[in-house]
Amino acid sequence: MRLNSLPLEINDKKIQIDVDLEGNRPFCVVYCEGQAKFTYLPDHGETRVITHQGKVKRVKFDEGEEF
Repeated sequence: MRLNSLPLEINDKKIQIDVDLEGNRPFCVVYCEGQAKFTYLPDHGETRVITHQGKVKRVKFDEGEEF
């Protein structure tokens, strides 16, 4: 599974998310109902966040590579 919840800290008092930035890779943070998860974005491809009734349902990855 690509979504990780380990390096994120959610401060409920301030409603703030702290993320430690490592390296220079692009990433995405998704937050819904008190849970925050992050994933690194693929080098070539799409990352879609699918919602249903105002809630995150799934995150889809579509990768490819230039020929």
